[in-house]
Amino acid sequence: MGATGAVGQQMKDQLEKRKFPIGNIKFLSSKRSAGTAIEFNGQSYTVEEATPDSFDGVDIALFSAGGSVSEKFAPEAVKRGAIVVDNTSAFRMNEEVPLVVPEVNKEALKSNSGVIANPNCSTIQMVCALQPLKERFGLNKIIVSTYQAVSGAGIDAINELKDQAADFDNAATAEAKVLPVKSAERHFPIAFNAVPQIDQFADNGFTLEEMKMINETKKIMNAQSLAVAATCVRLPVVTGHSESVYAEFDSAPTLEQVRDALRTAPGVILQDDPSKQEYPMPLMAAGKDEVFVGRIRQDLDNPNGYHLWIVSDNLIKGAALNSVQIAEALIEEQLI
Repeated sequence: MGATGAVGQQMKDQLEKRKFPIGNIKFLSSKRSAGTAIEFNGQSYTVEEATPDSFDGVDIALFSAGGSVSEKFAPEAVKRGAIVVDNTSAFRMNEEVPLVVPEVNKEALKSNSGVIANPNCSTIQMVCALQPLKERFGLNKIIVSTYQAVSGAGIDAINELKDQAADFDNAATAEAKVLPVKSAERHFPIAFNAVPQIDQFADNGFTLEEMKMINETKKIMNAQSLAVAATCVRLPVVTGHSESVYAEFDSAPTLEQVRDALRTAPGVILQDDPSKQEYPMPLMAAGKDEVFVGRIRQDLDNPNGYHLWIVSDNLIKGAALNSVQIAEALIEEQLI
């Protein structure tokens, strides 16, 4: 569902790349995008307009077409026997819906009632890096500042960045219609800029994006007492979210113990050699499946605290790949 969108296309690519076991597949979209041709595993498919009956005979439905679409069609898919893996925020905080990152809480899949939620992209990469540290050293506090790519706001945001960057001399007064929030009253240029707002503001002064990271992290890690604070910033980067994370553990591990935990963590690549200027960057992480971690430092005042720099492709592990991994886990755990 949402086959013609940026994440939908990445889902298709991941299914091909990972040789997902498929008997039959169909690609669904809105009426506007129906009729488009999609190539998959050497065959051409015509995108169909989604209707409730589209899900007859479907085992797994991967959704990435917006929250309102998920709210409308997910119950119809479940009613017809499908398990829905939903990439929107529609069901993430529903107590009856598992919120899953397979490297972190695959066991939560067993309690699904037909819908499984894919977390926010920034949350996914952070918990992938922190879970192996939590398992070894305990975890009681997270403070995260994100530096998020414009692709997280869609193709219009990417095009606006490119247009503004092309007119360097007038960047400060460039026309802005998309960021920080398309429906907001005011918009600001993103080229050569940093915008400290992603999504609307809640009454507590945090943005909804920040609250997603806070609440989702606690749910995924099954740690409601965990202290989490977030500041989310949009940068003029096309693809790849970066995060500066301060994590406070129950014990005081050595730097090498932290590195060793990350070195053997599933889905994580350690890039941490300051002497050679080796550290993750979004330009190098774009198009990659993994979560990259570097710039690891013990806090100067608190031996239990560590600072980490975490980078990942927000469209791949942050969305499409995690959804496909959930579908793979459903098969592995014989839940489908």
